[in-house]
Amino acid sequence: MPSNSFSKLVLAAVDESLSSLGDSSRQAIFFHLEASFKIKRESIPSNLAEFSEALEGIFGPGAPYLEELIARRLHEELGLTFEGTECTNLSECIDTLKKHAPTEGETTAQ
Repeated sequence: MPSNSFSKLVLAAVDESLSSLGDSSRQAIFFHLEASFKIKRESIPSNLAEFSEALEGIFGPGAPYLEELIARRLHEELGLTFEGTECTNLSECIDTLKKHAPTEGETTAQ
């Protein structure tokens, strides 16, 4: 799977996870990420550590819950089972999942 395709999967997982808070909240979070933390939506996959720090700055102790939602959704997109113990932080989890992503020509389970 090309890197930009995996990045699209990451962004979709982020979008869907933040949407669980409501569409207006999702839009406000993306605005705050860009205005306060200089993180544009499309740059999240290449700035995961900064994104995690920004979530912590916005949500405090609630940030790990959102990161787990993102990791869980990305596992689903890749047809993998989320155990919850394989990741200690979002960046590490996504790096691990990238290694398990299908190669070009393969499809992901829906």
